[in-house]
Amino acid sequence: MSYDQMLSPLFGAGQSAWRASQHGGGGDAVTRQILKCTRWQLEETTDFVTCPYHYYCDSSYPGDYPAAVGFLVAAFAAYCFLSTLAFTVLDLVRGSNGGSAPAAGFRGIKRKYLLPSGPFLLPLVLLALAKGQRVNSVFPLAQLGPALLLLLQASALAFRNEADGDIRYAVLEASTVSGVLHASLYLDAVVLPYYTGLEALRWSRFSGECASCLCRMEPLVVGGTAVQYRGLSKTALAIIFALCSRMVCRIYGEERLSAWTRSALEGVGWVFVAADAVYLVGWVAAEGGFVGVAAYSLVAGLVFLSVFGKVYRFLAWVETRQSQWKSSLCHSVDASLRRIGWSIHQAPHPNRELGPAEYGLHLCNCNLTAVTRTSAQYFVPVESRE
Repeated sequence: MSYDQMLSPLFGAGQSAWRASQHGGGGDAVTRQILKCTRWQLEETTDFVTCPYHYYCDSSYPGDYPAAVGFLVAAFAAYCFLSTLAFTVLDLVRGSNGGSAPAAGFRGIKRKYLLPSGPFLLPLVLLALAKGQRVNSVFPLAQLGPALLLLLQASALAFRNEADGDIRYAVLEASTVSGVLHASLYLDAVVLPYYTGLEALRWSRFSGECASCLCRMEPLVVGGTAVQYRGLSKTALAIIFALCSRMVCRIYGEERLSAWTRSALEGVGWVFVAADAVYLVGWVAAEGGFVGVAAYSLVAGLVFLSVFGKVYRFLAWVETRQSQWKSSLCHSVDASLRRIGWSIHQAPHPNRELGPAEYGLHLCNCNLTAVTRTSAQYFVPVESRE
């Protein structure tokens, strides 16, 4: 518990700014100014007991966009979610049927043009986040912007860019990397003032010197201390590294070491995205609000569906490799026995234990007679088979 939380009830003039604004003491305009403030100034004070830190907002807020803009952003976010969900389910179904998921989209339109991480929709995501501080109706990006960034990150990780040539692919992948980086920065420009304003309202009190003047017992930290989520974080960096590893593997060839490195980076990226989704669901649930809980829960469900699909396809790949290894082992042993004049023909004697070599062949589901010359009674020459 911070000093502000412990000491704010002790002062008569110290009704918290949050409670004052909730009861109309600060006014909606002042509350909006504090939540949208991008520059806080610290003033000198002589009251070191009740007001050791005195802050006021030194920035102006131009006002919200019309509700129509918020509706367009909400419709765009809903489309991004539905398109990502549709291609995730399609990828999972085709993967379960043993086929590969092609890059074809809907009615001849390529998939990359329908996803939020593609070259067509990614600029729209950046535009929405860049102007997100003034979008506060229908789909307020200060509260729901992280959900849009999670959709972009999940789409970039789940679906690779497809291009005919290496140069075109490198340009597309580099644009996706740049888009993820800029989206993270734009989101921080939207949510950090909001988180700072929440911290100022909840654990401060109005001093009365000006409309936004606040007294605090602790320094005001950018982004506050209650919410740990940030747009530019280890999640964004892990995704950027994973996308760069894809580009390197595509251009210079995918060998065993580079393939495992790429897979490991993608796995780390998915772990961080899933952790962010769970954290945001918990934070919004603690704050309250059905719309926020529903939005973040849907995005978290999409993320975990994508993770399930990746794990499922990895296990299917492991099973296929094991089958190929067993088949190649059986063929190599059969060829070796034929070179010495013997063949795998019938099962070993039921009363005799299998030796190490025979046991290895038995794992291949081969019908054995014997594999060493010391057990000649169980060998069947190739020319003597009926």
